[in-house]
Amino acid sequence: GIFLLTENRNRSYSHSENSAASPASPSAKDIEKILYGGKRFGNHVDEVWPNLFIGDMSVANDRYSLWKLGITHVVNAAHGKTHCQGSHYFYGSTVDYYGVPADDSPSFDLSRYFFPSAEYIHNALDTTTRVLVHCAVGVSRSASIVLAYLMIHHNYTLLDAINKVKERRWIFPNRGFLKQLHALDTKLKTTA
Repeated sequence: GIFLLTENRNRSYSHSENSAASPASPSAKDIEKILYGGKRFGNHVDEVWPNLFIGDMSVANDRYSLWKLGITHVVNAAHGKTHCQGSHYFYGSTVDYYGVPADDSPSFDLSRYFFPSAEYIHNALDTTTRVLVHCAVGVSRSASIVLAYLMIHHNYTLLDAINKVKERRWIFPNRGFLKQLHALDTKLKTTA
């Protein structure tokens, strides 16, 4: 286990350009099989892309931890939900806050937040900032937002985005979110 972690940390963040020639997107069910693989335990927070972190509510609700991590922007993918106390008032003027009022339910339409959230993350990361995207557990809502960001702004396929994030964190978006991400994948391929 430990050898794998250090090995992954040394990998570069480069993205292969061969993905354009990849076959049709795998189904949500196939993707779930891929997600089941790998380590099943998570840290409270992981850096999954340079200066972009996915975390749970315990780290998001701890201003000292955020300060130690150097977090300047927070995307709360469980805005207004129980136990996710983040808000403009909670963080004050030191952290820029963006709330996405999502339910972790397969029937919830998270896709309407994909582009605005990706735009927010992209604009934040243009400068010397560190962005935390979190929800309650940090595996479904927040992971889906980060996957959408990688697909929209870095031309990753859904599968490539999942594999990139999984190098650093165990994630498991619910089936509804996977279907929405799959639809985004298809849409991005046709407009490319």
